[in-house]
Amino acid sequence: MLLTAWGMSHKCHVLVTGGAGYIGSHAVLALRDAGWPVSVIDNLVTGFRFAVPDGVPFYEGDVGDKALLARIFAERGIGAVMHFAGSVVVPESVENPLKYYHNNTANSRNLIEAVVTAGVPHMIFSSTAATYGIPEVSPVTEDTPRQPINPYGWSKLMTEQMLGDTAAAHRLNYCALRYFNVAGADPQGRSGQSTAGATHLIKVAVEAALGLREQVSVFGTDYATPDGTGVRDYIHVSDLAAAHVLALEALIEQPARSLTMNCGYGRGFSVLEVLDAVDRVTGGTLVRKLEPRRAGDPDSLISDPSRIKATLPWQPQHADLDAIVAHALAWEGKLAAMRAESVGA
Repeated sequence: MLLTAWGMSHKCHVLVTGGAGYIGSHAVLALRDAGWPVSVIDNLVTGFRFAVPDGVPFYEGDVGDKALLARIFAERGIGAVMHFAGSVVVPESVENPLKYYHNNTANSRNLIEAVVTAGVPHMIFSSTAATYGIPEVSPVTEDTPRQPINPYGWSKLMTEQMLGDTAAAHRLNYCALRYFNVAGADPQGRSGQSTAGATHLIKVAVEAALGLREQVSVFGTDYATPDGTGVRDYIHVSDLAAAHVLALEALIEQPARSLTMNCGYGRGFSVLEVLDAVDRVTGGTLVRKLEPRRAGDPDSLISDPSRIKATLPWQPQHADLDAIVAHALAWEGKLAAMRAESVGA
């Protein structure tokens, strides 16, 4: 297919579930920037109403509510669903597995049923590298055995399975995108990681850089990596959102094909390298507290992005650690200002 054919597909109305959350809100921005009509459903348990742009139809509710979904599909003439709604905190999934099997698996099942009932032909699913568990080989390809080690990973893998089985039986094609470590914020400052108490390293580090935390914990210094700290593949959230738009175009172009692809850069950075980047960007020095390893953390988790680059015309625009940190820092500063303004109001 010629690249000129990309982006010329019919731009159907897209429902973004979890569109008031971190990654979902960036997908809404990417779709809008590319000229797609968008609506959002979010229960606002972890999302924020301010993250949904003005002019985007918003439905406050649960993705497990089949009656609400049917109404949205009918009202908006939905032609595709991007599914981001769900719970994402791995330790919480271990402590409260039934919450994850409800929010991530049971609700996804209801959503898929509503999609099939309404005849919506395309669905994109926010999956995760946690489906691989602790892989024996890194970089990780899509064919690496899926062996989740926590309920979060299992809840996502179960949804992938449901999508595969449903697509085989009904007029539906889908794309499951397995994210590695998502970080950063919209370069224009329109959205970012807003969740209080988030556990993502870059989020934690920029909070510390702004004085919102006293220190940054480094969990484990004895890994089989160059500096002894865990290595991860960090992908800028805006590059990830762009991949979703291209994946939707691919589904529309070839409706008989479904896709499963890793989303990462294929390059890893250690915990200490990330903290060094924050120091570089801010000109400060973070206080680093060395702590024991956490259970279930692999030494290194890096994607092999060969498939997505061969399948989509995806050209990452922000594959630079310092840029990811700078955008996260700018958003954190904006959040602090918003909080101060709300307190003063």
